[in-house]
Amino acid sequence: MSYPSPLTLHSLFEYSVSEYAELPALTFVGQQPITFREYDVKVKSLIRFFEKLGIKPGDKVSILSQNLPNWGISYFAITYMGAVAVPLLPEFTSEEIFNVLEHSEANTLIVSEKLAYKLEDKSSRDLKNLIQIDDFSLMSSENANAKYIYGETTEVSYKVEEPELAAIIYTSGTTGKQKGVMLSQHNIAFDAVAARKVQYVNHTDAFLSILPLSHTYENTLGLVLPLIGGCCVYYLTVPVSPAAISEALTIVRPTLMLTVPLIIEKMYRGRILPKINEKKIVSLLYKVPYFRKKINLKAGKTLMEGFGGRLKFFGVGGAKLDPVVEKFLHEAKFPLAIGYGLTETAPFLAGSNPTNGRLQSTGPVIEGAEIQLNFANPGDPMGEIWAKGPNIMLGYYKDPALTAEVMTPDGWFKTGDLGSFDKDNFLYIKGRLKNTLLGANGENIYPEDIESVINNFRHVVESVVIQQKGKLVALVHFNIDEIEKTYKTMYGEMSVKIEKKVDELRKELHEYVNSKVNKFSKIHQVEHEATPFKKTATHKIKRYLYSNRK
Repeated sequence: MSYPSPLTLHSLFEYSVSEYAELPALTFVGQQPITFREYDVKVKSLIRFFEKLGIKPGDKVSILSQNLPNWGISYFAITYMGAVAVPLLPEFTSEEIFNVLEHSEANTLIVSEKLAYKLEDKSSRDLKNLIQIDDFSLMSSENANAKYIYGETTEVSYKVEEPELAAIIYTSGTTGKQKGVMLSQHNIAFDAVAARKVQYVNHTDAFLSILPLSHTYENTLGLVLPLIGGCCVYYLTVPVSPAAISEALTIVRPTLMLTVPLIIEKMYRGRILPKINEKKIVSLLYKVPYFRKKINLKAGKTLMEGFGGRLKFFGVGGAKLDPVVEKFLHEAKFPLAIGYGLTETAPFLAGSNPTNGRLQSTGPVIEGAEIQLNFANPGDPMGEIWAKGPNIMLGYYKDPALTAEVMTPDGWFKTGDLGSFDKDNFLYIKGRLKNTLLGANGENIYPEDIESVINNFRHVVESVVIQQKGKLVALVHFNIDEIEKTYKTMYGEMSVKIEKKVDELRKELHEYVNSKVNKFSKIHQVEHEATPFKKTATHKIKRYLYSNRK
């Protein structure tokens, strides 16, 4: 493919409108899509509205909204004119929202009607403009008479260069500290183009978007990538839930989706595994590799039908996929594709498509980028992943000290992840460097490996392994509803308290885990976590909230 030069979000938008003018571009599930030509009209009309409000290139414009077509229209209007997009996660509290607005110096906020309530307990007087994203109506402004008028267009010829700042991405992440990741026009544009070389998309594809557009993962791969391929993107009209996704899959019958491990892991443990274990003979046969593959293949066909029957790419990123679930998906011939990256890498750094994936590997580094491993000690099997290339961030906004901590003088970004390569340069991720625990004899212990064993024990939803006084402790969240249902079915009315059953499960789990892990990774005790673990926007557990527990 030949893409425009300079390679920016601005030029890619122009390219896509020219290439796919009359093709469908964006819509809600069950509604008529707008075409790329209408997409262009809406973007240019919004830019004209911005001009009336006094917004100029370089100004920070924030977006606070659930996924909808006008999110993408807002994003491209901002970046097309050379302003800077500051996406806010819908899960942010009011305090987080205003902290980000203040830190980023955003003078305009585009907010959805559903999330506007988050502005009520704080003053928004520092904002020059407050716009409702649903219809681009003006909520408040110094230019109160300005209006968005569909069909108006700008007479300004905006020129945007590759190094220019396009977006500042704030995320609470798993460390508890917000950082403003600065991504340039070229960072994002390059990454989307590189992703299309890994998985080709075109105008015949339908993309169902269920992850927040304010996260770089969905933004680059779920908005910019479909744009350059002429692919139509569908958004839910209701909050994301298993029922809403199931209905959307039936209507859209997507060919591409992006998700995070937790979603497919829950589906496997909550729907697929119980079906397999429903009949004793099937459950017994499942332990034999030959029959397991046959059963998984049949389950995969049912799963494909549930996804609409046309799915060719099911991208999983944001965290490491459980190896048991991954093995099932491979044997089920489900179109799984694993990707790896960080917000700081715009985000895609390494990945494969469903035709060339390898178990537990994220695939090779994307074309045009580089990865090297930095080993703390000679002979270490794992090294910290360092990355370099056109997709590496400009730095952290207003934080040169933090930027210097993760960027080497010659341009390598220290990801903080541990990994290794096989002989074909396929990358394997072990876990986060900061999560690695040190054993009594100096050995490295990887909590993610232990958690993988725990999470495949019956009735376990999720877990976190921490270290207390030099000993490993597993914090485990059990599915209480499932336990109640199971034992009521077996014994009629419950004759023992749930608390007692959970206690029995804890002890059984303790023995089970220690029989499966090496001697350095044996856990000292299992503690029941009554409520689900708090998570980030991509459903990663916020470990920092639990790791310092006494």
